[in-house]
Amino acid sequence: MNENAVPEDFVRALLSLRQASHLPHILLEEVPPPRRLAPFTAALAMRTIDEDSAGQPLSTGRMVVLHDPVGQLGWNGTFRIVCQMRTQVDSIMAVDPMLSEGVWGWMLDCLDGAGAGFHDVTGTVTREMSEAFGGLELRGSSLFVEVRASWTPNSEYLGEHLFGWADAMRKTAGIVPTRHLEGV
Repeated sequence: MNENAVPEDFVRALLSLRQASHLPHILLEEVPPPRRLAPFTAALAMRTIDEDSAGQPLSTGRMVVLHDPVGQLGWNGTFRIVCQMRTQVDSIMAVDPMLSEGVWGWMLDCLDGAGAGFHDVTGTVTREMSEAFGGLELRGSSLFVEVRASWTPNSEYLGEHLFGWADAMRKTAGIVPTRHLEGV
């Protein structure tokens, strides 16, 4: 076997991401992946179509798929998904002491709801409050929540993971996807 050949299970994993290619309110773009984290990597940049009053996406994110055929310490598997999102949220939420726990819970619920089987999940939730002064006062204050998470998927079929992460981005930004209802 050629040492440089791409493993079939990594190819299946990347092809399975196409299952989630229709993500309401989310745009995807393939971007260069990090090179030193695993022998095989792929990355997607994500952003919401919905924007704030300044024309900026309400949420931006990234999903990185890592594959090491022999596994790595702490993964407990041969794949690892590493995700990040930065989402603008209502400034009233800044004083909510349960904001971080709530956002983390939403993320887990979205992954579960999408059917993404996973284990060994780790991560952080950070809130960033900006208040403008002087000539920037017209912008007012803004609150961003950043989630960084990684987990080991239960299989190489990753479409549900992408769908769940996109759902977490929408939910955190307060975006409710419209659905076409037959006969309504």
